[in-house]
Amino acid sequence: MNIWIDLFLAFSKIGIFGFGGGLAMLPIIFQAAKGFGIEDPHEFGNLVAISQVTPGPLAINAATYVGYYSDSFGGAFAATLGVALPSFVMVVAVSYFVEKFKQSKIVQGALSGVRPVTVGLVASAGYFMLSGILGDLNVVSVGILIGTILLAGKWKINPFLLIIAAGVIGAVLIR
Repeated sequence: MNIWIDLFLAFSKIGIFGFGGGLAMLPIIFQAAKGFGIEDPHEFGNLVAISQVTPGPLAINAATYVGYYSDSFGGAFAATLGVALPSFVMVVAVSYFVEKFKQSKIVQGALSGVRPVTVGLVASAGYFMLSGILGDLNVVSVGILIGTILLAGKWKINPFLLIIAAGVIGAVLIR
């Protein structure tokens, strides 16, 4: 039961302080996951990959993964509730005041300050992901990485198709 409280509190912090979407939250998710036994960057890479390809927000999927890893269904429920509840409460509260403060210079300034931090957190997430695969680099992995960057960036190929194609290529060529 105590681990459920620990999971709830750890992921509540992510739910409260995580801005910019799942990828921007990866560094703080990694810190939380380390506290529950997922210390290996390779294992964390698996967590992120599974969280990305399963339906739903990355933070919720990652919380569910860490919770289940730590203490089966009870842990998954506690971590998922922890990450989702603060966001739900904040959205309900903030939506009440959105129109009133929409033109506020203070609110606009705060949002201008949060945007660069979000970009930095996404870049940090890229670093964590890259450090997790450095030991597993091979020609196929590098080819998938470069191909994904080109296909997504230059030719705007659907990310869903890229994920499916990369999974199939990896399953067939990397053993």
